Amino acid sequence: MHASPQARVARHPVHGVLLLDKPLGWSSNDVLQKVKWLLRAEKAGHTGTLDPLATGVLLLCFGAATKFGQGQLDADKTYTATMQLGIKTSTGDAEGDVIETRPVAVSSDDVARAAVQFTGALMQVPPMYSALKKNGRPLYEYARAGVLVERIPRPVHIYTLNMALELMDKAQAAINLIVKCSKGTYIRTLCEDIGEALGCGAHVRELRRTGTGGFDVSQCVTLEALEAMTQEQRLACLQPVSVLLSDHTVVILNDDHTARFLSGLSRRGAWPDADQVAVYANNGHALLGTACVKAGELIPVRLLNPFEIQQQTSF
Repeated sequence: MHASPQARVARHPVHGVLLLDKPLGWSSNDVLQKVKWLLRAEKAGHTGTLDPLATGVLLLCFGAATKFGQGQLDADKTYTATMQLGIKTSTGDAEGDVIETRPVAVSSDDVARAAVQFTGALMQVPPMYSALKKNGRPLYEYARAGVLVERIPRPVHIYTLNMALELMDKAQAAINLIVKCSKGTYIRTLCEDIGEALGCGAHVRELRRTGTGGFDVSQCVTLEALEAMTQEQRLACLQPVSVLLSDHTVVILNDDHTARFLSGLSRRGAWPDADQVAVYANNGHALLGTACVKAGELIPVRLLNPFEIQQQTSF
C-alpha cells in the first residue's frame, strides 16, 4: 500500500488526460492521488480501476476531462496475462492465499479447445474480490469479512483470445494470454473459468492492460518518469480533453450559436442526426461540450463552464 503524499501544495486548474502506465502494487486511487499531487491539480478522476497486481494503461482525467470519462469506462479493453495452472487462490490472483492445488495434465490441443470455448458471448460471475457494490458496500469488504454474497452472472464478450501453453517443468505449467474484451470483463474470473474447464484450476500470476478505447500502452508515461520531470514537463504530458471524444461527430458553432448553446439552449442547423457530438466554438479549438442531433436540432448533453473553456484554451 502506498500512502498519498501529505504535504500541502497550492493547487490550480489543470485540464486534460494523462495516459499512465500503472506500476505494480499500487491501487488505481493511490496512483491518481499521487499524480494529482504531482500536477498540483484541483480536480481528478480515473476511468476504470486496475487491481494492484495489474499494470498498464490507466487514463487519469483532470479538470474538464472528468466530465467526459464515461466513454472510456464503456470502452473495449486489451490485456496480456499469465495464468498459473494447478493452483487456485482465494482472490483469483497471486495476492490471495492458496486454497486448492491439483495435478496438471494439459496439452496444447486442450488449450486450443478452451480458446474456442471462451471466445464470444459469455456469462461471467463477478469475483468476490471486486469493487462491485452490494447494499452500498463493495464486495471485497464482504470477502475480507468471510461473507459470501450471491452474485448475478453478467454478459461479457471476448472478441479475441490467444492462449499459449508454457511448460516450466513437469510439476508446473502456465498459459500466456492475449485478450480483447468488452467492458466489465474480469480477467481473474476468465482465467479461473478456463482453469476449471481444463480440470486443474488456475489463478492469474501476472496481468497487464495494454489497450483501452483506442489508447495503447506505448503512449503511456510511467509514474517513475513523471516523478523525475519538472512541473512544466509533467503538464506537457497531458493530452487535450478532446481525445476522450475522438469517436464523436464534430460540430463547430459561430459566436451567436455558442452563447446560446452554453446557456443550455438547443440550436437548429443543417446537421445530420448523431447520438454523440463534440461541440466546438467557431475557431475549432475551444471545446464547449457534448450534444446529440435529432431532426436538425443540436441538443446539449454535457457542457463546460466558461472558466473551463477559457482555462483550456490558455493552458
